[in-house]
Amino acid sequence: MPFIPVEPGMVAAVVTHLEMRERPKPAPIPPAPLRLAPWKTPDLNAYRTLFRRVGEPWLWFSRLVMSDSDLAAILHDPAVEVYAVTDPRGTEVGLLELDFRSLPDCELSFFGLVPQLNGKGLGRWLMAQAKSLAWRKGVERFWVHTCTADSPAALGFYQKSGFVPYGREIETFADPRLAGVLPRDAAPHVPVLDQPTA
Repeated sequence: MPFIPVEPGMVAAVVTHLEMRERPKPAPIPPAPLRLAPWKTPDLNAYRTLFRRVGEPWLWFSRLVMSDSDLAAILHDPAVEVYAVTDPRGTEVGLLELDFRSLPDCELSFFGLVPQLNGKGLGRWLMAQAKSLAWRKGVERFWVHTCTADSPAALGFYQKSGFVPYGREIETFADPRLAGVLPRDAAPHVPVLDQPTA
């Protein structure tokens, strides 16, 4: 099988699309010392700060490079719901974003906790919240995508949560670390390749 070269300065990721076509059976939401706080019209700087805190280890950068007007058009759309996850002190430690703009589909646009909370079972709490909020009147499909730049546990987590893979693509993009959008040491599991090979 042939290899496909990736130019220096670019990142290639395998993207897996997953979906849930039936409302899950009701289940109790696991206990957690966290709270979900709706952001009706998030302040763009506060949103980007949390987006960066949650997503920097996984090369999340899309919302960091959007213009204010483009980002506000998404976040302030009444069909997009943004929630900050807060800890007992009120510190924002996670992000949940649901996009209902293409009903009967609901997209799980962004989902994550700050790195310090990963691996503590709190993702199950957040996913239970997401499913409870996503499945409402008029929704027939709940979907998400993840990629190889994400946590190695992400794909398995989504499948255990009831999402079924249905498609796969290769995505290439300019490495946001080289443009200074993210620090060079972000996402160390994705090597920075900015020099042509000999």
